[in-house]
Amino acid sequence: MFKLTGTVKVLNPTVQVSEKFAKREFVITETSSMYPQDISFQATQDKCSMLDAIQPNDQVEVSFNLRGREWTSPQGEVKYFNSLEAWRIEKVGQGMPQGMPQGGPSAMNLDPIAAAPSAAVNTASDDDDLPF
Repeated sequence: MFKLTGTVKVLNPTVQVSEKFAKREFVITETSSMYPQDISFQATQDKCSMLDAIQPNDQVEVSFNLRGREWTSPQGEVKYFNSLEAWRIEKVGQGMPQGMPQGGPSAMNLDPIAAAPSAAVNTASDDDDLPF
C-alpha cells in the first residue's frame, strides 16, 4: 500500500470498458519535490464512485496499490504495464473517520491486556502446564 498527497489536476468520467469492468482515471500533481510530478491513477469497479465528491484543484491524499501485468501482442511481442490502482481518496484537512486515531488503524490499541486497569494481575499458576 502506498499513499500520495497532491492536487487533483484531471478528473475523467467513468468509462465502461466491458459489461463487467468500469474504470475512472484521474491525475494528481505532487509537489513535495523540486520538480512537480503529474501522477496518473485509476479507480475500478465500485471505487469509481469515490471520486464523485472530488473536484479539480482539491487537495487530496490517495491510497493506492501498484499493479503490474504482462501482455503479448498479436505479433508475439511481450510488453509489461504498470498501473496505480486507487482504493481510497480523502480530501486533505477532513481528517480521519469518526473514532479513528490520528495515526490510523495501526495506532489503535488493540491489546486487551494493556487496555485493562493498571493493577497488576498475576494469571500464572503452578499447575499451568503451558510453556509461556
